[in-house]
Amino acid sequence: MANKICVKLVRSTIGQKPKVVATVRSLGLKKLNSTVEHDTTAPILGMVAAVKHLVEVKEIK
Repeated sequence: MANKICVKLVRSTIGQKPKVVATVRSLGLKKLNSTVEHDTTAPILGMVAAVKHLVEVKEIK
C-alpha cells in the first residue's frame, strides 16, 4: 500500500445525511473537485470508505 493517498470530491454533498457531510468536511474537502493528500492510516481509510460514493481516491507513490 502507498504511503499517501489523494482524495478528490467528485460528487456534491447536497442532500446527504449530516454525518456524511461532516465526514467529507473532516477529510478537508470543501468544494467540488477539491483535492487533499492524506497518509494512509486506519482512521483516514475508514472515513474514505464511508464516503466512497462521493470521492475519488488515487495512490501517491
